[in-house]
Amino acid sequence: MQKIKQKCHVLFLTLFFIFSFFIPSFAFGPSSNQIYQGIDVSNWQGNINFTAVKNSGINIVYIKSSEGRSFIDPYFETNYTNAKANGLKVGFYHYVTARTIQQAREQALFFARVIANKEVDCRLAMDFEDFGNLSINQINEISKVFLETLKNITGSEVVIYSNSYSARTIFDSSLTKYPLWVANYGVSSPGPNGKWQTWVGWQFTSTGTVNGISGYVDKNQFTDGIFMNTPHKLPTPTNSDNSYSENTIVYTVKSGDTLSKIALNYGTSVADIVALNPIIKNPNLIYPGQQFTIITNTSISGNLASTYLTYTVKRGDTLSAIALKYNTTVSNLVGINKIKNPNLIYPNQKLLINTENSMAGQNSCGKILYKIKYGDTLSQLAITYNSSISEIAMLNNISNPNLIYAGNWIRIPTCKRN
Repeated sequence: MQKIKQKCHVLFLTLFFIFSFFIPSFAFGPSSNQIYQGIDVSNWQGNINFTAVKNSGINIVYIKSSEGRSFIDPYFETNYTNAKANGLKVGFYHYVTARTIQQAREQALFFARVIANKEVDCRLAMDFEDFGNLSINQINEISKVFLETLKNITGSEVVIYSNSYSARTIFDSSLTKYPLWVANYGVSSPGPNGKWQTWVGWQFTSTGTVNGISGYVDKNQFTDGIFMNTPHKLPTPTNSDNSYSENTIVYTVKSGDTLSKIALNYGTSVADIVALNPIIKNPNLIYPGQQFTIITNTSISGNLASTYLTYTVKRGDTLSAIALKYNTTVSNLVGINKIKNPNLIYPNQKLLINTENSMAGQNSCGKILYKIKYGDTLSQLAITYNSSISEIAMLNNISNPNLIYAGNWIRIPTCKRN
């Protein structure tokens, strides 16, 4: 038994040295010799005394600006203003929750809008760590789209924030063109991941303490690589960037299709489709099998058959008259049909109209057309017709319930409420 153990031990050592020789080792260290002390903060830290933070030796602060496609950190503005006032180098990070490529674009645009016009010193950071049921391939595609979109919109350098495990097992080598800010706790230096050879940021603890902050805070070391090539004010996304926040599809033309028909079906316009697809040289000439991109209006796409009709404008029509006739509002007609000037429509123009609850020229059950008289108030009308101020205001898109005008027509809901 003892001899067998000795032979096994010799065999193990032999195999270990053989594999150690052939398996490549990856150096992994800071991207520069200069090291800066930093923290990253969010609403979890509450109110921060950045004067004390600065005096404690902190050079860089990364501030959480946003999350998903609608959440803005409530301390974002305050943290930014006070950090800058105390001479700290500032960077921003966004917590990504995207589950699709489209959501990645939307969240990149949202991030860019939140931080617009801010002076930034450090790379914009993607914090993508909650993956849900996404596959590794999906995670990497979402990451690429988010980073590329953000870079294109802002014209700024970006950085990936990741824990050591995800850097090693999830994010692929195609992302190494972006520098890495790695989280690895309880070690003397972050462990290699086999992809990135250097780090520009190392988050070494989540339970750090710093003067000026009550409770724990993430502490980091940063290198020169974390900085923007040129610190600058972030731009405001242009109107052309709005496409990132819409739903984009690739449509395949079918026999009998026309651009006008397709535009109506997806709540867009012929002009918008042509502008988005330079391949379309003649709007009157498309053919089966041809593919092009469409940015859809999701409020109506897929529901046309049951809730929308196509109305052909007649001589003498106005949007207000059409809105009253079909129990809708001018603003809804303008939004659905992308009308530039509500006072300018022309005969034979095609309009989409929501027919849900339509009166089709007569009062529908539960609503009446009412012409406002001098001295009327919404509160009085709400009492008279067993309605509420909020219901009347919402139905008629009245932004100020205290401001209505004699002679205007409005719709009033009259059905009894339980």
